[in-house]
Amino acid sequence: MKIIALDIGGTAVKSGLVDNGVLKEHRETPTPAAEGGQAVVALAKKLIAAYLPEGADGIGISTAGVVDSKSGSILFAEDCIRGYTGIQVKALLEDAFSLPTAVENDLNAAAVGEAAFGAGKGCKSLLCVGFGTSVGGAAVLDGRLYTGSHFGAGEFGHMVTHAGGLPCGCGQRGCFERYASASALVRQAQRLDPSLDSGRAIFRRLREPRVKAVVDSWLREIVYGLASLIHLWDPDCLALCGGVMQQSYPVEQLKALVPKSVMPAYRSVSIQAAQLGNQAGLLGAAELARRLAAGQLR
Repeated sequence: MKIIALDIGGTAVKSGLVDNGVLKEHRETPTPAAEGGQAVVALAKKLIAAYLPEGADGIGISTAGVVDSKSGSILFAEDCIRGYTGIQVKALLEDAFSLPTAVENDLNAAAVGEAAFGAGKGCKSLLCVGFGTSVGGAAVLDGRLYTGSHFGAGEFGHMVTHAGGLPCGCGQRGCFERYASASALVRQAQRLDPSLDSGRAIFRRLREPRVKAVVDSWLREIVYGLASLIHLWDPDCLALCGGVMQQSYPVEQLKALVPKSVMPAYRSVSIQAAQLGNQAGLLGAAELARRLAAGQLR
């Protein structure tokens, strides 16, 4: 089955043709975010049309913003694409191309991709936890994406791990992401040296005892959150996403530390870095569209 897949971000739109789970080609086009949501949809239509001569059975869209998975509309995205909120992406594309179209939030789509083709392949249930500016996540349970009652499941970063702790943009204090995000790591490292302004800069100097101490303290914060997620969700697999998790040290340390922090029944959980990189959203969106076209997704 051939699926035309797009991954719409605030900076770029990735596009490709996925044939039976294999991404045949991969293009990247700047997102006209400043021109508004209608311009973004117009670009999506142009990119999709370019693949039609090769044949297609469906369209899969991974996109920034909060997405109503059932209607394929954008519930909120003003922080990344002006005027995108409220746009009926699924309806517009199905009207234009008469192909079954699945639309999903980008992190949710990436989790489906990892579950089907990457870190969670062969697992029953997968949690993706992303460590970047914030901490985000998504859950695939019994092979199906879990979006929650309001399409917002997976806000793992807003678990409170430190009661009365640092203020968070969500209005709470002590949220997991204030201590465990890549931004939190950089913030702590810059107290040592202002030049430690990125994860890459920090891990280049990991052999320095003071730098390693900061990283190890940050990893302990991650352990607190992951242990809670494991006890709540009981997944087969945790996929750790984000640039900092492409470094071997944090992943190997978490593999060693997390089992010591959970009850014995949960210690078999597989913990690994996400495997699909920037293809995860495309492959996940394509998989959702394939299921929709096959009548396996409602």
